[in-house]
Amino acid sequence: RNRPTPPSKMLRSRIIRHLCTAPGAASVQAGKDSAEYHKRSTRNNNTTYEYLQSLEHQWQPPKHTEPKTRTDRAALGTVRFLRKLSDKYFKDRLIQRACMLETVAAVPGIVAGFHHHLRSLRRLKHCHWIKPVMDEAENERMHLMTFMHVMQPNRLQRVLITTGQGFFLIVYSLMYALSSKFCHRFVGYLEEEAVHTYTQMLSFVDQGKIQNVPAPAIAKSYWNMPHDSTLRDVILVVRADEADHILVNHYMSDALKDLRFHACDQFELKGMDDPKASPHICKPTQAANSTV
Repeated sequence: RNRPTPPSKMLRSRIIRHLCTAPGAASVQAGKDSAEYHKRSTRNNNTTYEYLQSLEHQWQPPKHTEPKTRTDRAALGTVRFLRKLSDKYFKDRLIQRACMLETVAAVPGIVAGFHHHLRSLRRLKHCHWIKPVMDEAENERMHLMTFMHVMQPNRLQRVLITTGQGFFLIVYSLMYALSSKFCHRFVGYLEEEAVHTYTQMLSFVDQGKIQNVPAPAIAKSYWNMPHDSTLRDVILVVRADEADHILVNHYMSDALKDLRFHACDQFELKGMDDPKASPHICKPTQAANSTV
């Protein structure tokens, strides 16, 4: 006898059939939806030829933030120690270094967003810091996806990347619970090293030590780059993203130094939607602050 199909299986088959035949399903399968949806996680999301030229000819390295407290000195010392280890292991293999760097750099934003999100739920108050840190995490993830396309890591390299990410996630989560001020300062100094690495990478591309291959499709979609963009163009916009992360995290660490943690939720980040503006933290209007 032919038994009737259970309703749960019928519903499941309809859902699967709908997803496979829905408009845009091909782009979802190709992974293009992520790049399209998350363009707002970077200010550099309209990278024309003129804009790329401005990133190169008008580039000014972010000013180094001098440590003023024990926490600042501890954060800077930790970053410098990690930099020495990275130099000994990777040496001139800067693409591999970038993959490991972006694997680690994508963790702090998601950890900070997790803490602020739960605190907002507990206090029943709006927190203006959730979106900036989550945007930073998404931006760093897109950096990693881009360089993974360039590097094409083997199985061993993928294991090393995953292991490093897992270890750093555990350590950073504990540290953020203990001292968010230290963590944001640490990330600020880490991003300073990232800017140094990408500047060195541009030099290697110019010297022919790194092949200037065409930019991956995911990068051209995410940053809205010209169709003939190259790896060098990608490095320019990635470096600009990292410069923004430096300002944001040092600003947040300064705010945490001057205020209690929950008071910082009242401040929001401005200037992230305008490539010509400088990111800064300010107190929102009364109307915006009362919104939950």
